[in-house]
Amino acid sequence: MKKSTVISTKEYSTKVLPSMMSNHLLPLDTVEGYKVRPGFYEINGATAIPGGISFTVHSHNAVSCELLLYHPGQCSPYAVLKYPDTYKIGHVFSMIVFGLNMADFEYAFRLDGPYQPEKGFIFDKTKPLLDPYARAVTGQSVWGVQSSCDVQYRARVVKNNFDWGNFSQPLITMEDLVIYELHIRGFTKHISSGVQHPGTFDGLKEKIPYLKRLGINAVELMPIFEFDEMSDRREVNGKELLNYWGYNTVGFFSPNTSYASHNEANQEGLELKNLIKSLNENGIEVILDVVFNHTAEGNEAGPYFSFKGFDNNIYYMLTPDGKYYNFSGCGNTLNCNHPIVQQMILECLRYWVTNYRVDGFRFDLAAILGRNEDGSPMSKPPLLQSLAFDPILGNVKLIAEAWDAGGLYQVGTFPSWHRWAEWNGKYRDDLRSFLKGDYWLAPEAVKRIIGSPDLYDPKQRGYNASVNFLTCHDGFTLYDLYSYNEKHNEANGWNNTDGTNDNRSWNCGVEGDTTDPQVLKLRHRMIKNACAVLMCSRGTPMFLAGDEFCNTQFGNNNPYCQDNEISWLDWTLLEKNQDMFDFFSYMITFRRSHPAIRCSLAPSFCNLEAISIHQLNPYESHVTSESKMIGILFSGRLPDESGDDIVYLAVNVYWEPLTITLPSLQEPLKWQLAVNTAEENPLRTCIQSSDMAVMEDHAFRLEPRSVAVFTAAQVNHH
Repeated sequence: MKKSTVISTKEYSTKVLPSMMSNHLLPLDTVEGYKVRPGFYEINGATAIPGGISFTVHSHNAVSCELLLYHPGQCSPYAVLKYPDTYKIGHVFSMIVFGLNMADFEYAFRLDGPYQPEKGFIFDKTKPLLDPYARAVTGQSVWGVQSSCDVQYRARVVKNNFDWGNFSQPLITMEDLVIYELHIRGFTKHISSGVQHPGTFDGLKEKIPYLKRLGINAVELMPIFEFDEMSDRREVNGKELLNYWGYNTVGFFSPNTSYASHNEANQEGLELKNLIKSLNENGIEVILDVVFNHTAEGNEAGPYFSFKGFDNNIYYMLTPDGKYYNFSGCGNTLNCNHPIVQQMILECLRYWVTNYRVDGFRFDLAAILGRNEDGSPMSKPPLLQSLAFDPILGNVKLIAEAWDAGGLYQVGTFPSWHRWAEWNGKYRDDLRSFLKGDYWLAPEAVKRIIGSPDLYDPKQRGYNASVNFLTCHDGFTLYDLYSYNEKHNEANGWNNTDGTNDNRSWNCGVEGDTTDPQVLKLRHRMIKNACAVLMCSRGTPMFLAGDEFCNTQFGNNNPYCQDNEISWLDWTLLEKNQDMFDFFSYMITFRRSHPAIRCSLAPSFCNLEAISIHQLNPYESHVTSESKMIGILFSGRLPDESGDDIVYLAVNVYWEPLTITLPSLQEPLKWQLAVNTAEENPLRTCIQSSDMAVMEDHAFRLEPRSVAVFTAAQVNHH
């Protein structure tokens, strides 16, 4: 019997595939002294094979195409190769150029075609264009340093020979995720981070032990595609402001080279792949924040470096007179439901899943992805449907920011096909208001905590649709939410007119910094209240990096341009607020230990309802706008059938104490206090003897503005 042979991914990508593709491929023509032949028409971008490179691009309206070759870092091309007319099939130009050493060149294209701006045609045969499918982009590889050439961006060919080994992804269910949103640069750029490679992919890799101590199991990375931090560069009060967040994509297939700790010429993405592999090996999934709603080319006044020169009228939504629709708030809007753009987005996501093993995607301003070419919302957007059913994307998380800058708000109605989850903006808004003391919103708060069944029918969607959050990159940090009544964005240079005014925050009596111990004590309690409620809510919890140690942005709720201490995490606060870190870590572990919070279980042995709502007395289940507190009981049978999992969450947002009565339990179960944010040490792992009498008669004093969490356990009397 013949022994079977297992071929590794590395062997397949570096030996088998190139040999298959290059089998019997010989030059057929000569262009400007280079041996060439028609290339791989079905493979977009630049593809390396033994002896040559295939360059493939497409344009519906271009009449000719030129390939420009540059020595690395040089401003002028050393060779210009016009595609022979016979090298065009349909709308695709493809050519293999033999004898190129990928380390010795960078490339771009020039296309010629009609110039009729009123119809959306703006071809310019003099302008070099970045390959839309470029796997690596050059010209701005050092953060904050712009290319000295007029041609800002060029592409490089990338070796795809990373060895994933016996790699397997964690494949954590949505209900079991705890998502931690962070910015690659800002996470470790501050001198206090203590890493060897601050502000880079390797810098985050160095912090993996910290992430494990915290207990999160997913990181959501703000944009890491190649973007232009130099766009809108300006100075305000002597400080340089950049497009720091990165929501202005230059290349969808290429990682941001300035996030690498060293030059990765022709190996771009290697450091990122090592990061993803290390995170996954430590049980942490990687979700990318992707921006398919617009590009860095902007509107009529914006730069012209890629999509505008390939097919402006296809890639962008245009008004009848050829101007740019701006549903993104950033100058242009990608025409996502045009078949060509759909194809590009699908290829892009497949590329990141197969080549980088990404675990999920969060889609910025995802409502745009459901707009028709005229801007109108579609009931069954073909792009969203194709992503939901694509086989390669079958295991990845698809998370929508279900609104856009054009006023389309689809929280609870985003087309899902049981695959799409949503950032639950209503959870953020309702819980922010309720937790700061707007007790009349108690009915809304209850809905959000139990999984927003009014938005996501549990029978249809389960509990995998709602991503619950109180903070994200956009808005106040959790510390600032309880330190400022108003935004303070003066440093952005727009006279404090930018950023939302709808913050639903409360400064606890003093605006901004204070040394008042009572105010600081209250702020810390409010943060712990928010954390406890978030971790005891149905749905997937997400919070902003640094919330766990009271990171501040000094009241700036829109620091998109602040590449400085406003945005960088100050790790000295971790030591200063170690108790807050301990609280977050405890609550994450608590959530993981209690499946009744996260999902529907088999009915409990003691016949309690899976979710029940309570007031001051357990028989009062009707929450009204007069309710000062809410009690929510989660229960179900443990998966191993060893007993019941019963958790009771009590939230008092009122400014006076309230005495509550806990629901009755069957013997031998007793209520055990797990958390009480009113106490100096709010974490309780066992019943104190002095608490027994209180627990015996089920009465409990809930202090002002506090949260208590109880579990049912068998308690032995001594």
